[in-house]
Amino acid sequence: MSLQSKVMDAMKNAMKAKETLALEALRAIKSELLLAQTQSGTKEELTEEEEIKILQKLVKQRKDSANIYQEQGRLDLVQPELDQAKVIETFLPEQLTEEEVKTIIEKIVAEGGFSGMAAMGQVMGVASKELAGKADGKTISSIVKAILSN
Repeated sequence: MSLQSKVMDAMKNAMKAKETLALEALRAIKSELLLAQTQSGTKEELTEEEEIKILQKLVKQRKDSANIYQEQGRLDLVQPELDQAKVIETFLPEQLTEEEVKTIIEKIVAEGGFSGMAAMGQVMGVASKELAGKADGKTISSIVKAILSN
């Protein structure tokens, strides 16, 4: 079942249950997917990798918005953003824990013989490909920095 059909099914369920917050998040997913399809100029389905990137972008936008609202003292707007992020995250593959990410990155560093902060870009490239959709870039980056600075 494609992501679009999963989103459509979830939208129908949210409409029936009158869950407006979930419906907003699902409509945002649908909109981004359609936008990405029309940008490519073809009617063919997006790859799973492209779908994951779109979902991660949407989650990141919601979390960034929540942080901004928090800083500005708009606490009434923080929770809806975080709730929408949770709805969107349900369509992402299961995220790895920091320990699991650390183990994978340590393996990448050991196998590649990388050392020092000069190798940060190379390690990030390999780690980002291997952990695509399983961990966010911020987590990967902080763990790579910690490992390479030792």
